[in-house]
Amino acid sequence: MQKVFLLVLVVAGAFVWLTSGDLPPVVASHFGPGGAANGFMGKGTYTAFMLTVVVVVPALVAFSGRLARALPPRLVNLPNRQYWLAPPRRAATLESLSSMSLTFACVLVLFLCFVHWLVAQANAVQPARLAEAPLFVGLAAFGVATVLWLLALLRRFGRVP
Repeated sequence: MQKVFLLVLVVAGAFVWLTSGDLPPVVASHFGPGGAANGFMGKGTYTAFMLTVVVVVPALVAFSGRLARALPPRLVNLPNRQYWLAPPRRAATLESLSSMSLTFACVLVLFLCFVHWLVAQANAVQPARLAEAPLFVGLAAFGVATVLWLLALLRRFGRVP
């Protein structure tokens, strides 16, 4: 799963880099109600910012699952922590947490790439205007994915067998 995630990060970084090439020198990067642009960045600054957000933020989420291996059990926030982190189950629990973190990080990468794509589309017209309906659909989909991920986490760790 780690190799898949690294591939997703590379593809996402390439996507942001390639789709930023056609942006105007001053990029509308923040939008108010109705999709009207109300914040701007230089193209290079925007591209660097989005590359950082699309690659580093999900990498930190993915890393959090691995970080649990190095933390003392009292610092791992997990339902029924004492049971799941007891020596006989600790390795399987940490592997599951790592896998779940990678899965959520992949979903986050997709959502952030979608937001970047919407910003790029908004900057393709003058004056720049963000299409709000697709943004709200994307937010809803990301929200549903987040809830499903949390339910999977609770299903896996919420009860002691």
